[in-house]
Amino acid sequence: MLLAYIINMVILGTSQGMRVVDLTQEHSSSTIFWPGNPRYNFTILSRGSNGSYWYEGNSFATAEHGGTHVDSPAHFYEGGWRVQQIPMKKLVEKGVIINVKQKTLIDPDYRVTVEDLVNYERTYGPIPDGAVVLMNSGWSDKYPNPNTVFNTPTPSDPKTFHFPGWHENATAWLMKNRNINIMGVDTPSNDYGQAKVFPTHVLMGKHNIIGVENVGFLDKIPESGSTICVAVLKLKDGSGGPARVFAIVEENKEVLASCSESLLSEVFLMFSLIPLVHRLIGQ
Repeated sequence: MLLAYIINMVILGTSQGMRVVDLTQEHSSSTIFWPGNPRYNFTILSRGSNGSYWYEGNSFATAEHGGTHVDSPAHFYEGGWRVQQIPMKKLVEKGVIINVKQKTLIDPDYRVTVEDLVNYERTYGPIPDGAVVLMNSGWSDKYPNPNTVFNTPTPSDPKTFHFPGWHENATAWLMKNRNINIMGVDTPSNDYGQAKVFPTHVLMGKHNIIGVENVGFLDKIPESGSTICVAVLKLKDGSGGPARVFAIVEENKEVLASCSESLLSEVFLMFSLIPLVHRLIGQ
């Protein structure tokens, strides 16, 4: 029992050095979809008490590509992975946040460049293998108003869209020079609003890179050092699907080290008491 208590203390002490941050926009009747997709529908089948217990059950219908969601490689590349074929290990990896918020304030059609990636690496070091690379343009603050998200008075017309995304040159640079798993944005598309042939989507599909779009709340996590999980619905033959995206962030390492030293002292103290406890039990 004492040993179990000590182990529990160690586990709790470790978990206190972490925080989990939700990066997902709520799936609801206000969810943003690309024009041409059916709207989200939620039907209450049962919600109430029958006298003995409370029971709730609902039905929902949604297009694949709406709200915070995944684009599987098959979305824009024949023969690419469909959702159920994506290896699980590809969905959990180190987070890389490319902050271009100041640039998108000046140019809403801004596209992440190779220079942005090089500048990131000058600050934080090389983008790690398997990384989840996300653009933070500040756009998630505009969600879920379609006029502000698509940046147009006519959100039913894609020709009028003005929002940031990835430049195909930066996408190609990542494909050639880095071994990443996922690329994503806090806007409706990895290609910017004025894209006509979606070159970033095509490149990603060709290299089996998973896409994630309409990610939220990226200001709540550091630009380097998090682990990002993309928990997509395992939809058979899906070209994409709704996802719960979240980050696991290690708190200040100095604080964590201090806590760990304190915890270690407590563990040693408790182990030193074991012989005394055994003698007392023997009496």
